[in-house]
Amino acid sequence: MSLVAIVGRPNVGKSTLFNRLVGMRQAITDETAGVTRDRHYGRCEWCGHEFSVVDTGGYTVNSDDIFEEEIRKQVQIAIKEADAILFLVEVGTGITDFDSEIADILRRTSKPVFLVVNKVDTGLRMYDVYQFYSLGLGDPYSISSANGGGTGDLLDAVVKVLPAEVPQQEEGPHIPRIAIVGKPNVGKSSLTNALLGEERNIVTPIAGTTRDSIESHYNKFGHEFILVDTAGLRRKTRVTEDLEFYSVMRSVRAIENADVCILMVDAQSGLEAQDMAIFNLIIKNRKGCVVAVNKWDTIEKSSNTMKEYQQAIAKKMAPFSDVPVVFTSVINRQRILDVLDAVDSTYQNYSQKIPTRQLNDIMLEEIENFQPPMYKGKIVKIKFITQLPTAFPSFAFFCNLPQYIRDPYKRFIENKLRSHWNFRGCPIQVYFRQK
Repeated sequence: MSLVAIVGRPNVGKSTLFNRLVGMRQAITDETAGVTRDRHYGRCEWCGHEFSVVDTGGYTVNSDDIFEEEIRKQVQIAIKEADAILFLVEVGTGITDFDSEIADILRRTSKPVFLVVNKVDTGLRMYDVYQFYSLGLGDPYSISSANGGGTGDLLDAVVKVLPAEVPQQEEGPHIPRIAIVGKPNVGKSSLTNALLGEERNIVTPIAGTTRDSIESHYNKFGHEFILVDTAGLRRKTRVTEDLEFYSVMRSVRAIENADVCILMVDAQSGLEAQDMAIFNLIIKNRKGCVVAVNKWDTIEKSSNTMKEYQQAIAKKMAPFSDVPVVFTSVINRQRILDVLDAVDSTYQNYSQKIPTRQLNDIMLEEIENFQPPMYKGKIVKIKFITQLPTAFPSFAFFCNLPQYIRDPYKRFIENKLRSHWNFRGCPIQVYFRQK
C-alpha cells in the first residue's frame, strides 16, 4: 500500500489535515480501545484508491536549540519512506525560515511533493497564496483542513502519482507472511539468521544495520513461511521521538502485508512506549501477533520471574492481552522453535473459519443466558450470527436495534467467542447490524 507523509513546521494544521484525510474513509471504523497513537497513522480512501497517511506532527522536540535539527530529520525520513509528500504551510504567517529550509530539502528529492497552503478560509486569502510560488515547488494547493475546502482537488492529484497496486496472483496454497518487527537492536536480523541457519542478514551491535525489509523463504521442521526482517535505525542521543517515528514508518508496510507479526522485545528494557506504538499498529491492522522477548539469558531469574514478566506485558497490552509470549535468547538458540510453533498456532487461529450453524448454536445460547441490557425501555434481540469473509476473524451479529448495543456487551461477546474457539494472538472484530 502506498504511503503519504504530511510534513511541515508545527502549528500549520498537519494533524487537522491528517484527521480530515483519515475521516474520509467510508469503511467500518476501528473501535479498538486503548490505542493512544492513532492520530499519527491511518488510512485514506479516495475515488477507489486507498493509501496510508503518516502525520509527522507531535514528534518534534519543542526546544529552540534542536528545533531546526529535529524538523530536518523528520523531513528526510519522510522523503526516504513515503511515496508522496504533502508539504503543509500556513497562509496567515507566510513563508518562515523553517518553511524555506524544508522546501530546500524537498526540492532535491525525486519523490512527488505537493505544496499545500492551509487555512485559506476566505476568498481574500487566495491573494496571499501566490507568495508561496517563491518556494520553487510548483503550483500551491489552497485548502482549509478545518472545513475540508480544496482537499478534493488535492487528493485527485495525489492519487494520480501514487504507484499502482499490483494484484497478487495466488499460485498454489497461500504461504503465510511473517513480519519480524520491533525497535532497533532487539535481534530481528539475528532471529532471521537463527531460523534460516545461515547468515542471511548482516548483524552488528550497531542499531540500524539493516536498511531495508528483507524477505526470506523458510521451509523447515514442518513450517513454511515468508519471513520479513524489517529495518532499524542507528541510535543517536536526544532523538527518542524521532527514533519512534522512524520505527513506525518502517513497520507500516511490513505489518500491512503480513499475516502474523513477531514483535521482538528486549528483555532488559521491557515493553516500552516504542514497542506499544508498533503493537498498536499490529492491532489496528488486524494482524496476528506473537511477542518474542529476546535476550532472556541476560535477566537474573527467580522462580516467578517469567510469570511476573508475562503479567507485566499483559497489563500494558490491555485490553487485548490474549497474545502468546515466548521468552528466547537468539544468540544462544534458546526456544527458537517455540517462536515458530507460536507463529504457526497463531496463523491457524487467524485463518480459521467457523461454520455458521455451529456459531449460531453456541453463541445464541450464550446470548439467551445473558441478553443485551434494555436501553430506553427497548429490548434488543439478536437473531443470527455469521463470520464475515475478511482476512482477520470478524463476526456480524444481526439484531433489531444494533445502535443500542454498548461496548461492555461487545466485550462480553468477544470474550465468549474466545472461550469457545481459540483466537489466541488474533484481534477479533464484532459488528452489530440491522436485521
